[in-house]
Amino acid sequence: MTALPSTGREWHLVARPHGWPKPEDFALRETAVTEPGPGQILVRNTLLSVDPYMRGRMNDMKSYLPPYPLDGPMDGGAVGTVLASNAEGFAPGDHVLHGLGWREYAVVDGKRAVKVDPELAPLGAYLGVLGMPGLTAYAGLLEVASFQEGDAVFVSGAAGAVGSQVGQIARLKGASRVIGSAGSDEKVRLLTEEYGFDAAFNYKDGPVAEQLAKAAPDGIDVYFDNVGGEHLEAAIGSLNLHGRATICGMIAQYNATEPTPAPRNLAMVIGKRLRLQGMLVSDHQALQPQFVQEVSAWIRSGELQYRETVVEGIDNAFDAFLGMLRGDNTGKMIVALGD
Repeated sequence: MTALPSTGREWHLVARPHGWPKPEDFALRETAVTEPGPGQILVRNTLLSVDPYMRGRMNDMKSYLPPYPLDGPMDGGAVGTVLASNAEGFAPGDHVLHGLGWREYAVVDGKRAVKVDPELAPLGAYLGVLGMPGLTAYAGLLEVASFQEGDAVFVSGAAGAVGSQVGQIARLKGASRVIGSAGSDEKVRLLTEEYGFDAAFNYKDGPVAEQLAKAAPDGIDVYFDNVGGEHLEAAIGSLNLHGRATICGMIAQYNATEPTPAPRNLAMVIGKRLRLQGMLVSDHQALQPQFVQEVSAWIRSGELQYRETVVEGIDNAFDAFLGMLRGDNTGKMIVALGD
């Protein structure tokens, strides 16, 4: 039997960030690795996920997930290899997806881990295109926004892990037009040349409302919001009668230190009879089997493309998280810890 490691490193939150997170708000600490108890497995993490929602959990406020504790390990999506098992159905060498990221080693309850197959898809895909961001895109477009064939769809943050998938699913499901916004000319080219968006624009090039009106002269029927702020205001202006918006994220205000102004044109919701609906992916777990079946088929056929931005080393996990908030990533941001 292989000897188990005695210590491992994990990221702790040591202070609540005010505005943009700073290095001194976090600490990478060495802690003892314990053997798994009954029903548990010991996992060596190989891939960690950093996601926008984690910023909200760093604040001490009531939300849909509890805040990260101070001086304790943070958590998030991770894929790893089982080193030792006291849980039925898991054996050393199995690859698993679980929720105790931000650390090298994790003792995980077997009920909270899912075996994943590297033969079906690269392991990173289970954190992105076939994982939580992918299901967010699928459920947010098809269930929350009630997408129908022929709809014109606008996606903000369209080069990210969620947005890029929303646009492609809309195209594959028969959208009349798919428009995306992103933060660089390189990402704009990616949207139109690789992901099949009909139009895309760099929101830094001018007012979003003007660029959206030019890209969607006949208006839009669905807006998938990852950004909020100016983008949401522009979308409300462009949405057609009975338009629908899925409010998934508002990354533009996650690090704001003062209240941000709401869209100034909310009165248009009345006359246009718009539906603006917030979403949490945890409400849509029933779609998981259908989602994996349909999306994995699109990946195998080459109809759905995806990108990952990989940062090497647990030492660089905080930098990867900050880079994701800045939009440095194309597609899913992943931290690789090595085999």
